[in-house]
Amino acid sequence: MPFFSIDRFFTYIKKNWLQIFLIILSIYDLRTDLRILVDFFTFSTLLFTISEHPLAITVLITSLSLFNKKKSLSNSN
Repeated sequence: MPFFSIDRFFTYIKKNWLQIFLIILSIYDLRTDLRILVDFFTFSTLLFTISEHPLAITVLITSLSLFNKKKSLSNSN
């Protein structure tokens, strides 16, 4: 049995399409600020990014916990 199969991948995408879509949109919203942070990191830029894009930051933080919660629920079944 292969570790990675196309069927598992498509099943994963079907079950998590909304979260993946929200993550892509939030990264798209943060693209210029992320580029600035990678090139010239300062704490003022970090605080500005968090204060100007609270929804995108919230989506990125909560999506990780939702993925972990779904994984633990599927393992318990």
